[in-house]
Amino acid sequence: MFEKFPRPSGRVRRLAGTVSAAILLIGLSACQTSGPSDITGSLGDTAEATPAPADPRRDIATYHERVRANPKDTDAALKYARALRATGQRAQAVAVMEQAVLVQPSNKALLAGYGRALADNGNFQQAFDVLGRAHTPEDPDWRILSAQGAVLDQLDRHDEARQYYASALKIVPDDPSVLSNIGLSYLLSKDLPKAEETLRRARERAPGDMRVRTNLAVVVGLQGRQSEAETIMKADLPAEQGSANVAALKRLLARRDASRTDAEKIPVAASRRD
Repeated sequence: MFEKFPRPSGRVRRLAGTVSAAILLIGLSACQTSGPSDITGSLGDTAEATPAPADPRRDIATYHERVRANPKDTDAALKYARALRATGQRAQAVAVMEQAVLVQPSNKALLAGYGRALADNGNFQQAFDVLGRAHTPEDPDWRILSAQGAVLDQLDRHDEARQYYASALKIVPDDPSVLSNIGLSYLLSKDLPKAEETLRRARERAPGDMRVRTNLAVVVGLQGRQSEAETIMKADLPAEQGSANVAALKRLLARRDASRTDAEKIPVAASRRD
C-alpha cells in the first residue's frame, strides 16, 4: 500500500502546480539538461526534434526577420517561437504561433508547436484542444499523444492522461520519454511507489537521459531516501557536475519541505475551503 496523502492545502497545491508545470518546460527536443531546475518531462513534438538553440537571442532576431519576410515559413515560425520560449518569453511565443496558425490553419507541425507554446504558457485546456488538431485517429503521432497526456495531467485528469500514454506506448512500446511522463503522472496523483517503479523502467531504457534521472531522484527523495536520491543524481557524472545536480536536487526537495511545513500551520478549516 502506498502512503495516503491528505487533501492538499492551497500552498501545497501551489507547489504541486509548480512541480507539474515543469513537466512541460523541457521542450520537444532530445537534448539533456546538465542539472535539474525542477522536475522535468517531455511534450515530444515531432515539429521540434532538433537540439535547443545555442544562442536563442540571436535566433530570435534571425527567425523574426524570416517570418516577417515570409509568414508561411513554417520552419522559421517554429524556431522563432522556440527561441522565445528559451528566453522565457512564453506569451510572445504563443502570439507567434497563433499568427502562424492563422496563416496556415491546417499545418499540423504548426498546430503541434502552437499547442506546445500554449502548454508552456499555462493555457492547458486550449493546448489540449489544439494538440488534438495536430494529428488524427487514422494517423496518430505518439509524441502528440504523450503531449496530450502531459497536458491532461496539468488539469488533474490523471486517469485520462494515462489512457493517452497507453495509446502512445502501443506505437512505441517502452519508450522512455513516455514512461517518464507516466511516472510523473503517478507523482502528481501522489502514488510515489508506482511513480518510482515506472521511472526505474524508463531509466533502464535511457540511462543517460538527465530528465529521467532527475525525475527518479526526486521521487526517491520525496519518499525520504535522500541519500539514495543523491546517488542517482551524481552516478556516472564528473564530480563537479554531479555535485551541482545534487545541490539542485536538495533545493527542490527543500522547497517542497518548506511548503509542507507552511501548510501544516494553516488551520484545518482554511484547508477545507481550498
